[in-house]
Amino acid sequence: MKTNVKILAIESSCDETAAAVVENGRKVLSNIISSQIAIHTIYGGVVPEIASRKHLENIDGVIRLAMQEAACEWKDIDAIAVTFGPGLVGALLVGVAEAKALAYALDKPLIGVDHMEGHIAANYISNVDWEPPFLCLVVSGGHTHLAVVEDYGVNRILGQTRDDAAGEAFDKVARAIGLGYPGGPKIQKAAEQGNPEAIHFPRPCLDEDGYDFSFSGLKSAVLNYLNQQEMKKEPIRQADVAASFQQAVVDVLTAKTMQAAKQYQIRKIAVAGGVSANAGLRKAMTEACQKRGFELSIPKLVLCTDNAAMIGSAAYTLYQKGQFADLSLNAVPNLTLGAKN
Repeated sequence: MKTNVKILAIESSCDETAAAVVENGRKVLSNIISSQIAIHTIYGGVVPEIASRKHLENIDGVIRLAMQEAACEWKDIDAIAVTFGPGLVGALLVGVAEAKALAYALDKPLIGVDHMEGHIAANYISNVDWEPPFLCLVVSGGHTHLAVVEDYGVNRILGQTRDDAAGEAFDKVARAIGLGYPGGPKIQKAAEQGNPEAIHFPRPCLDEDGYDFSFSGLKSAVLNYLNQQEMKKEPIRQADVAASFQQAVVDVLTAKTMQAAKQYQIRKIAVAGGVSANAGLRKAMTEACQKRGFELSIPKLVLCTDNAAMIGSAAYTLYQKGQFADLSLNAVPNLTLGAKN
């Protein structure tokens, strides 16, 4: 087995076109991200058709920049990795088609990567000494999972969202209180000026056994509060709503994670996914772990949101196991964590 494995990774599952070169799953030689936030902000959210077209426009240039920044030639690349799910089907297809073309033309192994596995693997880049087993809270725009990472690429799901994911709830509440898209960063910014105890919103599932999540009811509680205030012609303090909502989400995520760590006697905890960039969640998880003597890993901010470096890191495990895809690899928009290509 080659000692210094360089993988070119491609990520296009939503609205970031990204490419990276990663060595041995931990060392990032380049990580180029072309964001479409400015375009989708006009529409209040991601428009799948526009996202797909922008990926087509940007993907060649992003890959070229990733190769240049890594100071690599094609002969230096040992495999081509790509996100094949979950995500927007049209967006995924752009990345998958590009990766298949490169793998075929260059006669390189092709590796299909689960996007959520990529988020977990971001911890291996930020913390090079981090290794399984550990408990991981994966929170993103479309997914909320609590899983025991038993080994590299081997996950036991303890719980997941029954309806809205945490990030989805952030986006919907942000739109409802007039903050717009993207919801996560705008809720956080507004919350910094608000009182998290001003309004009591429910903490869904905290009084239940098990580790599933549900944020649809919390979103509805915010909407009901806004409607009630409007009917009573009473003022709505945007910052207080944002802070109180954010605190409710953070409380649920943190409490469930600590509960699972205690039950399964796991002293290493990681957080991953776009919502792991939220300052409130990072602070709460840090304080909760310090209080209990748990070891905590949270990726650097640039590795929390969608990027290709995390895909390259996850792909390294598959490379070592010889788990390669063939040219029949297709996009799987509803891929579940742990499924194989």
